[in-house]
Amino acid sequence: MREVIEELEERRRIARLGGGEKRIEAQHARGKLTARERIELLLDEGSFEEYDMFVEHDCHEFGMEDQKIPGDGVVTGWGTVNGRAIYVFAKDFTVFGGSLSKSHAQKINKVQDMALRNGLPIIGILDAGGARIQEGVDALGGYAEVFQRNTLASGVIPQITMVMGPCAGGDVYSPALTDFIFMVRNSSYMFVTGPDVVKTVTNEEVTAEELGGAKVHTTKSSVADGAYDNDIEALTELRRFIDFLPQSNQSGVPVLPSHEPADKPDLSLDTLIPSNPNMPYDIKEIIYKVSDEGDFFEIQQDFAKNIVVGFGRMEGSTVGFVANQPMVLAGVLDSDSSRKAARFVRFCDAFEIPVVTLVDVPGFLPGTAQEYGGLIKHGAKLLFAYAEATVPKITIITRKAYGGAYDVMASKHLRGDVNYAWPTAEIAVMGAKGAVEIIFRKSLDDPEEIEKRTKEYEDRFLNPFVAAERGYIDEVIQPRNTRMRICRALALLKGKQLDNPWKKHDNIPL
Repeated sequence: MREVIEELEERRRIARLGGGEKRIEAQHARGKLTARERIELLLDEGSFEEYDMFVEHDCHEFGMEDQKIPGDGVVTGWGTVNGRAIYVFAKDFTVFGGSLSKSHAQKINKVQDMALRNGLPIIGILDAGGARIQEGVDALGGYAEVFQRNTLASGVIPQITMVMGPCAGGDVYSPALTDFIFMVRNSSYMFVTGPDVVKTVTNEEVTAEELGGAKVHTTKSSVADGAYDNDIEALTELRRFIDFLPQSNQSGVPVLPSHEPADKPDLSLDTLIPSNPNMPYDIKEIIYKVSDEGDFFEIQQDFAKNIVVGFGRMEGSTVGFVANQPMVLAGVLDSDSSRKAARFVRFCDAFEIPVVTLVDVPGFLPGTAQEYGGLIKHGAKLLFAYAEATVPKITIITRKAYGGAYDVMASKHLRGDVNYAWPTAEIAVMGAKGAVEIIFRKSLDDPEEIEKRTKEYEDRFLNPFVAAERGYIDEVIQPRNTRMRICRALALLKGKQLDNPWKKHDNIPL
């Protein structure tokens, strides 16, 4: 018996070494942790239960039968994050460069199936060299099996990808099918084809960082939702992020202890809006002041900065925040901000996370670049997302809500549950000057008369009371009481029931 136990421990020791000491040292020399070190840092201490530690590939081409390493380049299993169970797989770059084989894919498929069956989130940690070329179509088929499971799990369990090394080809499509992607600056890359192929095909010379680094994907392509400076920071923030997410679409949002009184007024909000309607202010200040302990996890903070999205808590329960940002482009909606917010709202709706919307939007961005770029369809994505959402929707108009953008931003007409306005709100088709120029374009030449008519329009329409008179705003509230009103509305809406007409699936304007 003792010999068998000793053999087991020796086999485990060899498997835990992955590609061996030299390759582990090389991984550390690049400033990166190994797959197992990353899992240990992500999960609660001692909670990891590993599966398929001894699995090996069965390839016999190109001398591969003589190159077998236990685990075959991916570590899989489950553990807990702050006491909540998750499934995880981490590609091991020290073993065949983390490349995917048939056996490697089957290990990932197993935890994907278990996560879906048990209603638990799954985290993928990627640091890989793409498909294992020696296996040919078996590797390609393995990728497709992963993609199929990503798709079936979408909207059922949270799927998160942490890209912590090079990812190319098939290894970028699985992340793209998951809910959130995070990267590590200067050490992680994502591209369909690498710099060498790009040079051969298009004659462009580009580095891996310029082609698919964290800066590219968090500021230009919007592929990634955030980036961090090193492995440790990335995994620490991932632990924090997981705390905001439900286990599945049926589990309900997590509830943490809250020490922030729900009914405490914040007098500073009464003076947040500048007296000059063209002066900016930081919408995030409202989010920090109304959410529990000012704890806000922003998504895609470096892309489309004219809109802010992310997760916070109200009385301990997770909510999603969507807010126009007057500090950037006056908070106007454009193609990028519409796509960014639409995807976020749809995630919240899929997982029963209430949405709190803060509105200060002067309209949609005009211009040929926007129209040629498909602003109509991109704007419609956000409109569609809010219109189909059945979760509790609470809207606060802080200042401008002009034109079609007023409709889009979770208005009462899109089944907003509770719609408030601050006294500073301006709800109208457009700004006063533009309105007067259109209404009186043939009859006004005198500057004084134009000014008079502009003042008249401002007094009549640039306030929240016309909308309130028609029931489009439930109440005009004091800014200082915003947190209290949101908390009370969320408590009221906990039992909300709303169903859309039956359909196989919708046809969102992609």
